[in-house]
Amino acid sequence: MSVIYLDNNATTAVAPEVLEEMAPYLRDLYGNPSSMHTFGGQVRRKIEEARARVAALIGADPDEIVFTSCGTESDNTAVMSAVETYPHRRHVVTTRVEHPAVLNFARHLARKGFRVTYLPVDSLGRLDMDALSEALDDETAVVSIMYANNETGVIFPVRRIGGLLRERGILFHTDAVQAVGKVPINVKDLPVDMLSLSGHKLHAPKGVGALYVRKGTRFHPYIIGGHQERGRRAGTENVASIIGLGKACELAMQALERESSYVGTLRDRLEQALLQLCPDAMVNGDTGNRLPNTTNISFQYVEGEAILLRLDEHGICASSGSACTSGSLQPSHVLRAMGVPFTAIHGSVRFSLSRYNTEAEIERVIEIVPAVIKELRELSPYGRNGLGQG
Repeated sequence: MSVIYLDNNATTAVAPEVLEEMAPYLRDLYGNPSSMHTFGGQVRRKIEEARARVAALIGADPDEIVFTSCGTESDNTAVMSAVETYPHRRHVVTTRVEHPAVLNFARHLARKGFRVTYLPVDSLGRLDMDALSEALDDETAVVSIMYANNETGVIFPVRRIGGLLRERGILFHTDAVQAVGKVPINVKDLPVDMLSLSGHKLHAPKGVGALYVRKGTRFHPYIIGGHQERGRRAGTENVASIIGLGKACELAMQALERESSYVGTLRDRLEQALLQLCPDAMVNGDTGNRLPNTTNISFQYVEGEAILLRLDEHGICASSGSACTSGSLQPSHVLRAMGVPFTAIHGSVRFSLSRYNTEAEIERVIEIVPAVIKELRELSPYGRNGLGQG
């Protein structure tokens, strides 16, 4: 049975071209890029080529790119740098719908005595800009707000946020892990001070990421040791993966138009068909302002985990807006913040596509999902009591 992979916001397949470019640096060209000899020097030059490729994708200068191990490290580094460089500012602002890489780090800071403001969103997952403005004060060290939400795909008003913060002299970090490579980003005319990205979200390997740090931004390293990354991130470089990230960014630049047109068309076909064929289904999030590859659909009166298990039997990979933790169902914090009804929040499924998906795959999913929902509703006590349809 072939796999239909619609969980690309969780991770992506490594592009063949990326793997090909990485291979020599896993096999033959194993020199340390910090070494003085030519054997290591050629590796250093390839890392700098990768840095330039990453920078080009987001419109940065190469020396504004710091390589990290992942998006989580990039997020943690950005927020910690801000509070380290402004030690008298003990206030951090973020949102209720951030990725745990930011949300849990903010909670960690709160336990250390920092004051943290968690901004609300509306029923479509849109940020309350008035709440942001009211939250800012002279003690605010940094505002960390994602570029696009990983569960719903909703895109945040990064330009407006950055403009407001620049007027107030407050650092702005954006977690752009889900957005980079899917929508055009140009930090040259975007008022952000730091921006995080991750390789495995854009067809590079796991275990590599980057942090953009605008020139002139005060910065304190999170990992301290050697001189690597111009003293901004110590530790011997993950050479092959950095090279893979660079190649993936080059490919993403070439595919940006395909992401918005081809992938967006596939997503819309899937979404519209499922809404038509599955009664009591609803899309979560602002459908007019989201990533082209993402749809989060709630199928009322059924459990998301049950849907995923049934889909898995057909080789379809998706993800749920809920997670089973310690034996009790914990609904998605994103959907809870949006006020999604109880009857829908547990039945949420995120389908996230990539440029490698095909029309035939989407048609197969459209064939399978309605039958799965119908079957589960017939088994459900909600369905038997007439609360659901099918």
